[in-house]
Amino acid sequence: MTVIKKTNRPLVLIAAMLAMFVSAVEATIVTTAMPVIASDLGGFSRYSWVFSAYLLMSTVTVLIYGKLADLFGRKPIFLFGMSVFLIGSILCGLALSIEQLIIYRLIQGLGAGAVMPIVTTIIGDIYTTEERAKIQGYLSSVWGISAVLGPAIGGGIVLYLSWKYVFWINIPLGILSMIGIGFFLREPAIEKEVTIDYKGAVLLTAFLSIILYWLTEGGQSFARNSFISVLLLIVGVIALLLFVRNEKRAINPMMPFSIWKNPVILYANLVSFITSFILMAVSTYLPTFVTGIMEQPAIIAGFTLTAMSIGWPIASSIAGHLLVRYGTFTVAFLGGLSLVIGAILFVLMTPSVGPIWAAIASFFVGMGMGLTTTGFVVTIQGAVPRRQRGSSTAANVFMRNFGNTVAAAFFGAILNFSLLKYFKENGSQFGLNDMNLLLTEEGRNTIAKEDLAMLQEGLNHSLQWVYIGVALFAVISLLLILRIPRGKALAKINE
Repeated sequence: MTVIKKTNRPLVLIAAMLAMFVSAVEATIVTTAMPVIASDLGGFSRYSWVFSAYLLMSTVTVLIYGKLADLFGRKPIFLFGMSVFLIGSILCGLALSIEQLIIYRLIQGLGAGAVMPIVTTIIGDIYTTEERAKIQGYLSSVWGISAVLGPAIGGGIVLYLSWKYVFWINIPLGILSMIGIGFFLREPAIEKEVTIDYKGAVLLTAFLSIILYWLTEGGQSFARNSFISVLLLIVGVIALLLFVRNEKRAINPMMPFSIWKNPVILYANLVSFITSFILMAVSTYLPTFVTGIMEQPAIIAGFTLTAMSIGWPIASSIAGHLLVRYGTFTVAFLGGLSLVIGAILFVLMTPSVGPIWAAIASFFVGMGMGLTTTGFVVTIQGAVPRRQRGSSTAANVFMRNFGNTVAAAFFGAILNFSLLKYFKENGSQFGLNDMNLLLTEEGRNTIAKEDLAMLQEGLNHSLQWVYIGVALFAVISLLLILRIPRGKALAKINE
């Protein structure tokens, strides 16, 4: 591999770490603060849309940014994406209603699609395959530190300041990362005719938006077996088929399907999609379980997620060393086993076991995510040339984001459906928005004891179905991992 000589690798690495810090803190702080945000702004029935809106835009744009990074270079696309992300973050803190927050999260997601995939691609450009496996230790430590601090900072901000600052805290760090990459990254000249797959972008946006809306609003705004529901599914499938057809014919497709012919890349992307369901379910609803059912404060809920954030970097550091010695399959298999263990612990979790149980289950999930994610990113980047590295990295990030996007709507639909069914079976007059009362101590104090017990039982019953889904996806991911070719050597190509 040809290393760009003029690039100041240490300073670019620091800037990349800052960008990763911003990304990790964004994820953990928002999930920790969401119960309080939902209680303040209202709209529990739109709870999942706060995550879905962000993930929808970042999922759609990640492939576009990946292709643009291959065409125009990593630096300009990163700087644009980070700028939009920071503008969206400022607006999120200014939201006065759940509807405004959802709109501003769309803007934030529009920029977020460029941050993580391009930072990861930059690391792939300036380090060799062997160096990448080792550098994951540094990157993972930053991810771990930020993710560990995130829940603590988020819980502290919610407790002593205002939830608005959970969106604003990233701004100075994001600016520093832009300065580092803007001044110290040097890229080779790219001589290539620019052809952007606009049609593919439109079709993908249509498909994701339709499916997301169907998953989230089905059973509430319209019946699952209604004409509107069937029509949405038909149009969504048509948009998907047209997208696949377009990608096969496009000169520079958003998603180059040719790279999927490599079985390691194929199953790495499929497993990334499935494991994203696990990550989203735990990150989104574990704080709700700990605050609403276990009646713990937001900061304790944050620390249960911190356990996952601790397990992730530890496993990533181990994965970097195991990859070179044992290959992708072994690392991924160990990750799959850890995910299954964590999922089983969540299924067995009850309100009486306390937050320690939740933290242990979260830790195993973090270990599984760290092993699989690190192994797949390093392997994929080593299997393609530089001119495809942006698109290939973006494709893997896309599969993870797509999984997160569908999972947010999927588990949100499961939770809302289960709650509505529970209320109907018990003859309750409560609605979905009444669940906001469970998320803070002040809200719980306004409810009669018998009503509080009923609401908590309904939430516990509904979340159990979410965790059963987590276990199912963990088993599926392990079965897919068994399809990855065995071997010690990392996939490599000549630059």
